[in-house]
Amino acid sequence: MRRSLVATHPSVLWFLLALALVTLGVTGLAEAGLISTSFVKTLGKTLCLALVAVAMDVVWGYCGILSLGHLAFFGIGGYAIGMWLMYVRTEEIVAVSLAAEALPPTPQEIRDAIGTQIFGVVGSSDFPWIWSFADRAWLQFPMIVIVPGLLALVFGWLAFRSRVTGVYLSILTQAMTLALSLHLFQNDSGLRGNNGLSGLQNIPGLDGIGQDRISIWFFWASAAALAAGYVFFAWIVSGRMGSVIRAIRDDEARVRFLGYHVESYKLFVFTVTAMVAGLAGALYFPQAGIINPAEVAPIASVYLAVWVAIGGRGRLYGAVIGAVFVSLLSSWFTGGGAPSVSLGVYTIHWTEWWLVLLGLSFVAVTLFAPKGIGGLFDRIAPRPVADRQGDYGPDAGAWRREEGEP
Repeated sequence: MRRSLVATHPSVLWFLLALALVTLGVTGLAEAGLISTSFVKTLGKTLCLALVAVAMDVVWGYCGILSLGHLAFFGIGGYAIGMWLMYVRTEEIVAVSLAAEALPPTPQEIRDAIGTQIFGVVGSSDFPWIWSFADRAWLQFPMIVIVPGLLALVFGWLAFRSRVTGVYLSILTQAMTLALSLHLFQNDSGLRGNNGLSGLQNIPGLDGIGQDRISIWFFWASAAALAAGYVFFAWIVSGRMGSVIRAIRDDEARVRFLGYHVESYKLFVFTVTAMVAGLAGALYFPQAGIINPAEVAPIASVYLAVWVAIGGRGRLYGAVIGAVFVSLLSSWFTGGGAPSVSLGVYTIHWTEWWLVLLGLSFVAVTLFAPKGIGGLFDRIAPRPVADRQGDYGPDAGAWRREEGEP
């Protein structure tokens, strides 16, 4: 009999409860003026990073695919929402400026003025074809998940059907990310090159509402997305599908020998996690206010793998812990919150040494705590041992009653 999701993953209820308490607590503190708007945005962005970390944990910790390109899908989602935000916001500014003209502007004159405003920084005024839906939210918003999903589907189909695995697959995902990043750095990419898309914190139609209120709304949206994503992925990795996915991670050849179409499972996991990463990016960058090609650089995806490893891969809550822990520490160290340490002949400034500390932490976790921070919960609440009864096969190596006892 199939067990319920809560029975399979009891951490789901605890996680949702903890997330609800954090959301209510942050909202109350923000309303009381005890935490700043910028910190609320930092917390909202952290929840978005936790969502993409959960997606990374499913594709790596459960399915065994070490993708070094999932932050690229995250960035694509950010670019997709950023195009709409920048177009509509620029349209409002242009409409106000042209309203003072003696003759009312034509739609084409307005569009040309918008193009000049957006692409003048790269010496152009023409809209690339990828901006075809930027002025229509009902067409542009689906691109947040469609474009990352299609890219992951095509890349995964080509890679998995060729049975590329292990480190070679990781290198291919990193090469894909590098190619995308280099393309975005070009001025003729249609996305303003190195300048990226800016002013994304200005939400169209909400000019009369302050950033303090908007930041709370985005924080709520980020928390809701993380809760939904956590439950969705917990459902995926539970039951028969979860068993097959973990079996592919442990022994892909044996799963294929048993008759399962391994490539379909891997392609499904790779594509779905890419789509969720795109959604996380669409919530992240309006809170960040800007997106540029550096956000999809290969090193960013390496950081994502580090977060999951530190938190504990193969545990959805471990990915959340790793992303939140490292993200908030990074903000503290790089934002000047951590005091410098004087060694007499040399002073350690954490803004310069943070990446070294992060690298050492990753090595330490790999060597001494391979289960990550999430592994500490195993000591508090050990995972249940299967209650096996009866004879599980005629072979000498089969599971029997005495072998199933803890």
